[in-house]
Amino acid sequence: MNLPRIRPMRLRLVKEPFDNPDYIFELKHDGFRALAYIDGGECRLVSRNLKNLRFESLRTALGKLPVKNAIIDGEIVCLDEKGASQFNALLTTKERDAAAFYAFDLIWLSGADLRRKPLMERKAWLCELVRKSRCPRLLYAQHVEGGGKEFFNEICRCDLEGIVAKRKTGMYREDRPDWLKIKNRAYSQAEGRHEMLTRARKKN
Repeated sequence: MNLPRIRPMRLRLVKEPFDNPDYIFELKHDGFRALAYIDGGECRLVSRNLKNLRFESLRTALGKLPVKNAIIDGEIVCLDEKGASQFNALLTTKERDAAAFYAFDLIWLSGADLRRKPLMERKAWLCELVRKSRCPRLLYAQHVEGGGKEFFNEICRCDLEGIVAKRKTGMYREDRPDWLKIKNRAYSQAEGRHEMLTRARKKN
């Protein structure tokens, strides 16, 4: 692939949700953060630590997207029947084969570097790409504008992981943690997460 190597935009943890008309708020999906590098009909999934991720059937599906090349930022997830992320499922072979990619940013498209474009422009191009692709395993990360507190309260009621706040005009800066994450401290799937990951690494 001839695409540039990019480090994913970092997130900074803040304690409380907030309202701000200059921000959008997205659901924080519980999965593996990844950049999808698509070029010439092939896809490579790279973790936030710049390691290749082995989701072969997902890579095959994303490689068929109708683009010359692209770099998409998102989260690899396994979803239950209600559409909620189930992190444990990512650690088993059968469910991994059905994983989807929740796309929340588009940072390269058909030879154009989009990192200096405002977030809302990048998301508009991303939404159009997802719509045209008709790929059931590529999902667009919806957002709400301005009202982070009510959104956060709702995701807590639904026992989801948290939310991410992003400035509407923000550029994609690899060197600055400009995205803010607010975590649901009562999230049920967080219990025992460290021990579970340790066991999974030992198996691999």
